[in-house]
Amino acid sequence: MYQLSALELREKFLKKKTSAMEITRYFLDRIHKLNPQIKAFISILEERAFAKAKTLDENIEKNKYLGKLAGIPIIIKDNMHIKGEITTCASKFLTNYKALFDSTAIRLLEEEGAILIGKSNMDEFAMGSSTERSGLFPTYNPWNLSCVPGGSSGGSAAAIAARLSPLATGSDTGGSIRQPASMCGVVGFKPTYGRVSRFGLVAFGSSLDQIGCFGTNAKDLGLMMEVMGRHCTKDSTSLNLPGENYLDNLPESLKGTTVGVPWHFLEDLDNEVYDNFKASVDILKELGAKIVDINLDIMKYCIGVYYILATAEASTNLARFDGIRYGIRSASAKTLDEIYDISRDEGFGAEVKKRIMLGTYVLSSGFQDAYYKKAQKIRTLMIRACDEAFEKCDIIAMPVSPSSAFEIGAIQDPLEMYLQDLFTIPASLAGLPCISIPSGFDSKNKPLGFQLIGPQMHDVSVIAKAHAFEKASAHTKKIPPLFDKEHYE
Repeated sequence: MYQLSALELREKFLKKKTSAMEITRYFLDRIHKLNPQIKAFISILEERAFAKAKTLDENIEKNKYLGKLAGIPIIIKDNMHIKGEITTCASKFLTNYKALFDSTAIRLLEEEGAILIGKSNMDEFAMGSSTERSGLFPTYNPWNLSCVPGGSSGGSAAAIAARLSPLATGSDTGGSIRQPASMCGVVGFKPTYGRVSRFGLVAFGSSLDQIGCFGTNAKDLGLMMEVMGRHCTKDSTSLNLPGENYLDNLPESLKGTTVGVPWHFLEDLDNEVYDNFKASVDILKELGAKIVDINLDIMKYCIGVYYILATAEASTNLARFDGIRYGIRSASAKTLDEIYDISRDEGFGAEVKKRIMLGTYVLSSGFQDAYYKKAQKIRTLMIRACDEAFEKCDIIAMPVSPSSAFEIGAIQDPLEMYLQDLFTIPASLAGLPCISIPSGFDSKNKPLGFQLIGPQMHDVSVIAKAHAFEKASAHTKKIPPLFDKEHYE
């Protein structure tokens, strides 16, 4: 059953070849047996999942509406609220916080029959590129247990790679869906900014955060986007657009499509990653696409711009975690000032503290003009550069990450870690829809990914072109050998 796509699993349920209870029990069994090797889950929602499955089985017998995601287990990144469940954001600070409401994305998923099966590990407050910075425990890559799964949505990506569920949610601020998808050999999609409501997503960088999804193929993610990509009145940045159909008329070729490649931006790329990327571009050519060179040289400033803007927004958003309104209050605090200071010192991890301090600095008097406002101006120039690029092409192709998954603890220099987001940040700064598709393996049999980026609100087109690519390359069907088994010892 773990080899089935989400759409195939739903079809089996709707045709009564299996029950929702059987599906739920099967995947929970895989989670209990295999999750200890990768530690992808912070919590397993067993009681909730079985209750939903029971309701679905009753409704299918009564011929009631079941929903587009009926019978499909879905993992939720642990920075999205599920009413009545703990939302930790992988931080010691929030291990006692029980959500009082559903995020809009969660509500929409459950209304369409999804079975929420667990909450996944992440870098604390989504700040990281490896899931080593979780405040609770690290997650391991299913393809190589000595390596990271990427981040910050590493728990979701690792769980999908190990086939512990067919679908999962993630959040992407500067590449936190696409980079772990690439390192774990799965498909990860970040929608246009505002396409999926952020209501109920714990904020990191509000002008950058976007909820997206993981799966084993682009078509499954299209199904998920049909459900989540709806207008929400509780989110002022939510786009008021009609629902879109992602699954009709999916192409088998790319004839008539022009693909832009910023070759100059890729000059310093690792040889193996460059060769894999070039081979992926050749597949696009074979599918009938025309390849043109585009100028995105301004993107060399994207790391600096991103880490000014994202940390500035983070320092503002995380001010609410004070040990009074949110978070665990320090038992050793005696005064009001100590409640603030000691609770934050004990609750936040080192990476979160670092980013709060950097963000507070760039927003402080005397430095706001020099850093924050200048970064905003350069961001505008980057958006214009993308607009100009799309005048020459329909879609942009880039690598996802400068490397395959690296060993746990191998990168200690913060700047080197930040450079992991070099090819994912541009689309985040411009609010563009983009997808990471498995594109092969390096010499150590670690997955590599290929990124397609579309103009704003062309989400359907991005998924359609990814579908054509994955059909031609066939890398999405590969499963980590350690987890490609039906029965367990």
